[in-house]
Amino acid sequence: MKRFQELSKGTIVLVHGAFEHAGRYGWLADKWEEAGFNVICKDLPGQGKTIGIKGHIDSFDEYIEAISNWLIEAKAFQKPVFLLGHSMGGLAVIRMLEEKRPDVKGVILSSPGLGLASRPPRWILFFTRMLEKKVPEFQVKLTLHPFMSTRNTHYHQRNKEDPLFLKKVSIRWYHEFERAISQAFQKINRYPEIPTLIMQAGKDLIIQAQEVQQWFKQLPIQNKMYKQWNGLFHEIFNEPERDEVFQYAKAFINEKIE
Repeated sequence: MKRFQELSKGTIVLVHGAFEHAGRYGWLADKWEEAGFNVICKDLPGQGKTIGIKGHIDSFDEYIEAISNWLIEAKAFQKPVFLLGHSMGGLAVIRMLEEKRPDVKGVILSSPGLGLASRPPRWILFFTRMLEKKVPEFQVKLTLHPFMSTRNTHYHQRNKEDPLFLKKVSIRWYHEFERAISQAFQKINRYPEIPTLIMQAGKDLIIQAQEVQQWFKQLPIQNKMYKQWNGLFHEIFNEPERDEVFQYAKAFINEKIE
């Protein structure tokens, strides 16, 4: 998904979360376009319509490189560039910023994947780490249910019927995700001085909000904001209150342009 308008105010690079794809962000892309922004939103490696094994990556660096390439496309518009990453996409944005330190105008992290609310038992993690060395592509079925992501029942059935929505992931994918979380904390001092807004679901059943808060407190930049949306589930841009959520995000972006 790539949308361009000549009189745009800036360009929004949307980075989707785990298991999903860019096609699920049509409403949000429309809202940004209506607000006067170009939009770039593409599938992350191993997801959506990308080539390769679905639900698998060899390294989390694949996400970092993909986002870096999207930024190159965004800068070709010669307008201020902003990053908006949701869930694992938020984690990927964080890791890209820590490693690449690009010149962007602002960042929004939506319920960023900085800690899982529920992790497998230790013995399973130990076993899969051993298995990962021999068969990293081995996949396991996801246990997440649609109702855990949003209170918006429209998306419950949509997720079930979506052929591009992942139903399983590889053990390499899972452990790369866990390693990326650790690195996001370990390399936090490399995070560039870029205005950053974290918008965290107050009733998140997927991401551990306390870990997100802890990361935010450690973030060594001056221009940072934390907004908790009390009562909202993980996918804040799909919740019944999503118009209010969008208006808050838009105000943050517009302020950075002015």
